[in-house]
Amino acid sequence: MLIGTAGHIDHGKTTLVKALTGVDADRLPEEKARGITLDLGYAYTPLADGSVLGFVDVPGHEKLIHNMLAGATGIDFVLLVIAADDGPMPQTREHLELLDLLGLSLGAVALTKIDAVSSERLTEASREVAQLLAGTGLASSPIFPLSGKTGDGVAALRSHLYLTARTLPPRSATGRFRLAIDRCFSLGGVGTVVTGTAHAGKVGAGETAVIAPPGIKVRVRSLHVQNQPAQTGQAGERCALALAGDVEKKEIARGMWLVDPALAIPISRFHSELRVPAGGRPLKHLQTIHVYLGTADIPGRVALLDCANVGAGETALVEILLERETLALRGDRFILRDSGARCTVAGGRVLDIFPPTRHKRSPARLALLSTMRHDDPAITLAHLSETTTAGIDLTRFAANWNLDAATLNGLCAKLQLKQVVPMAFATTAWQALTTQLLDALAREHERSPDMIGVERERLRRMTATHLPRPAFDALCAELLTKSRIAQTRAWLHLPEHQARLSAADSALFQTLKPLLDAEPYNPPRVRDVFKATGIPEETVRQLFKRLARAGELYPVAHDHYFTAAAVAALAGIVHHLHDEHGAARAAALRDAIYGDQGGGRKVAIHILEFFDRIGYTRRVRDDHLVRHEGAQHDWITT
Repeated sequence: MLIGTAGHIDHGKTTLVKALTGVDADRLPEEKARGITLDLGYAYTPLADGSVLGFVDVPGHEKLIHNMLAGATGIDFVLLVIAADDGPMPQTREHLELLDLLGLSLGAVALTKIDAVSSERLTEASREVAQLLAGTGLASSPIFPLSGKTGDGVAALRSHLYLTARTLPPRSATGRFRLAIDRCFSLGGVGTVVTGTAHAGKVGAGETAVIAPPGIKVRVRSLHVQNQPAQTGQAGERCALALAGDVEKKEIARGMWLVDPALAIPISRFHSELRVPAGGRPLKHLQTIHVYLGTADIPGRVALLDCANVGAGETALVEILLERETLALRGDRFILRDSGARCTVAGGRVLDIFPPTRHKRSPARLALLSTMRHDDPAITLAHLSETTTAGIDLTRFAANWNLDAATLNGLCAKLQLKQVVPMAFATTAWQALTTQLLDALAREHERSPDMIGVERERLRRMTATHLPRPAFDALCAELLTKSRIAQTRAWLHLPEHQARLSAADSALFQTLKPLLDAEPYNPPRVRDVFKATGIPEETVRQLFKRLARAGELYPVAHDHYFTAAAVAALAGIVHHLHDEHGAARAAALRDAIYGDQGGGRKVAIHILEFFDRIGYTRRVRDDHLVRHEGAQHDWITT
């Protein structure tokens, strides 16, 4: 269990931690000289069962709220410290308000300095504390009168903490590893070390992680967990990790995260829900604020989504706009303070780290955000399956909720979703896509009865523009298996549809085809056919267009038609180049099809651009990559 202190300056937080653990959490020379806590301090004490109780001691000064909030990240238990002589003070109330907005409800109150007050004052102070806690998440917390100086009453608090630690269920370690960095330092013989509280998942020595932002890849050399050497660390534990890699201490700062590489997703905006405290000022649209998330303090603005303003004690759905990138996941708690970071504006919880850029305030979007308020991801996944016809992006969904593959697959099975990685579809949505594809083919056959069918990439756009290629390929494969559609070379069509050439076109093509077959990878252009045969240029052009619609020729470039057999062979060559070199390039294709003849580079470029255009390949700079493993069958099957 991780315990965080809170309370007004000079109310004895550090003294109490030392009485409970024997450790002075003030580690900085300036802290010892001035007798006040300036930054986060840490202490640990072993329990009888071999586990370790961790303490995060926070500063109580009003100007050090940013450090206090960094320390409150990830704690399990609040130890609110209030001096009996002073009673609740300004920072007592402010810390309590912040803890309440962070959703922390498990804790206890240490009523300190009882050796300095009368019994009457102690009774009065206890009553003040009870009134202070009323209406907050800590309202039912027990109060322990004690003196950190003399030790009176400390044993009772210690026993309560030990009992709570034994009965508190361990935090789930599911999901991928993420840790909010609050310190970084160098040790001789060890190197760069980062510390923080693990928010999720597990990490072990030898594993790879990323410091983000800025996205520095590192390896975990060794670990200390709860101040003890360990092989692994997990959610809810204080971890110190020695890092190996191309990284220096000066590159790491509080506010960064150490995460599994899959979670290194920098964001500058997110959608969330928030609450303005009961005594707070109304929150305005696009108000400038400071965002305290994880251990970071980032300036930004807040855009209201479901209302014009948010009054004291009210809640709202909002978009947080940050001035610099950070990491976050659904469920992360945050605090908003005003532009001068002097007073608390609101507290909230992250809902979606992949917000849309348009229609943010539409009824459909607000309804989705409302479902995301529930902690069960199945509720959101069910809502998406019922409202999203183009499929659910499982990669984004899993990242936002930090779900591992087993958990995600279990949710999809429970909701009976069809998984087509990286998408998932409700049965009704999949059936709707099937209908859309068949209707698109029927319309195209009616519009162009002389055309053999529709090229795969064009049919995808006709069916659902935003449908990812893997999902569309799975849909086509299913319909081909069920014989609801058919494929002729690269064209898809309804099984009953046939495109036939007229007798005149067929006869003329048989006359001209030897010219194209003579140089299959660089056949004569329309004008060259005219020069060789005397057949009018426009007659040849219109014939070749009709032949292309029937699937006998392909328009690789303007007025440059290749036979279906030649294109199938070229597709095989491109696929071979991709397998051998990781990509096809114009020079390599030219050498493969023309050998030592020289020239041909321009035609090779046209061929590759044609394959890009119809979706067989995709271009990345000078490389042309085959889009999917089975793509060659679209072309080689003749």
